[in-house]
Amino acid sequence: MRHTTVVPPSCGDDLGSRPTTRRRTAGLVAALSAGLMLTGTPAAHANTVTATIVVGGNPDEVAITPDGNYAYVTNLESDTVSVIDTATNTVINTVEVGDEPFGVAVNPLGTRAYVTNRNSESVSVIDTATRAVTGTIDVPAGPNGVAFTPDGTRAYVTSLGDESVSVIETAGNTVVDTVTVGNGPWGVAITPDGTRAYVTNRGDNTVSVIDTNTLAVTDTIDVGDEPYAVAITPDGNKAYVTNSDDNTVSVIDTNTLAVTNLGVGDRPAGVAITPDGDLVYVTNDNSDTVWAIDTATNTVVDTFEVGDEPMALAFTPDGTRAYVINEGANTVSVIATDRAPTLTGAPPAGVVGQFYHHTFTLAGPPTPTATVTDGTLPDGLVLTPDGVLLGVPGAAGQFTFTVTATNGVGEDAIMPVVLDITDTPATGSLGSLGSWGS
Repeated sequence: MRHTTVVPPSCGDDLGSRPTTRRRTAGLVAALSAGLMLTGTPAAHANTVTATIVVGGNPDEVAITPDGNYAYVTNLESDTVSVIDTATNTVINTVEVGDEPFGVAVNPLGTRAYVTNRNSESVSVIDTATRAVTGTIDVPAGPNGVAFTPDGTRAYVTSLGDESVSVIETAGNTVVDTVTVGNGPWGVAITPDGTRAYVTNRGDNTVSVIDTNTLAVTDTIDVGDEPYAVAITPDGNKAYVTNSDDNTVSVIDTNTLAVTNLGVGDRPAGVAITPDGDLVYVTNDNSDTVWAIDTATNTVVDTFEVGDEPMALAFTPDGTRAYVINEGANTVSVIATDRAPTLTGAPPAGVVGQFYHHTFTLAGPPTPTATVTDGTLPDGLVLTPDGVLLGVPGAAGQFTFTVTATNGVGEDAIMPVVLDITDTPATGSLGSLGSWGS
């Protein structure tokens, strides 16, 4: 079944290449006209380029291992994959693969990386322990995007040449089925529950939804012009699609398949969502920028510059860093994805002489430090820097104090607390609080 949304006219492009036309004028205008709210200079976020890593020629895609220790970068012109040690942000290996490697994904166990080779009509299988190619899988012409199912048993590979998606059984590295999709299939992403695959079709401005059980296309969704990359939120409720030719991102409600188009920067390409699902990052190829958008409000919370022609990006599993491919500079920008602290969690009442333990929820990154900045804790209780209030209360009473979380980014999170300590156990929580913070 087909779902329609209104999109601006197409500007056209070559389906066999990444976005190439350098147009640096319409990003802000498009954002305003498409209804995306822009903020001023937000104090809540401080995305900072902390390192720039030189890789091979014409880098395109990046994938990070589940432990966060390594990033794999495809280099289309060099026919190689650069392996980056994320602890030192240095290239520690260069792996030769097929002709024009483009897409890359690491399986959930972190044991193998699949690399699509567009001119070789193949997928290279890299053993991440030895960083050597251990197998090659033949696929239809023009393999591009690749994604693993959450259980790692299958991989889905888009092929531009015959408008299909190859389904690979990873145990034997064999193609077990081929699914016909739209014109010019490019990006692919799998829902967190593994039941559906979303495929962007650059040639007909649609997204195909594949049922991974039946391997049939169940829906075709109209999006913006030249849909490029796709990413799905951790809760599986939204899919974000960059539309490279009309400067928009299509937000698909995966439950209703309704589409909302948001204006972004000039020539959006890569898209990635933070592990907590709060933010979506979009690279803008023609303006050399990345936009960070709040997924709850569709509000831009930060815009920052990276290298020349940023394309794909990926987050470390803890969400503290993003690795951005700069195709025009043959580099990778490492972004510290700092956020202002948040502080939540109502402490319950305590009882004199009984051990008390409560953990406030602190969030950054970087991880905030908690302190008491006003008032006095009950006798016998202490607050640890990581937000744990514990001890044995020595006296009954009502105690008022303020807990503050700070991490050096934006405004501190401040929580006034009123904590009751009783002589006998209470029937319910008597603690009360208010909470502020970015």
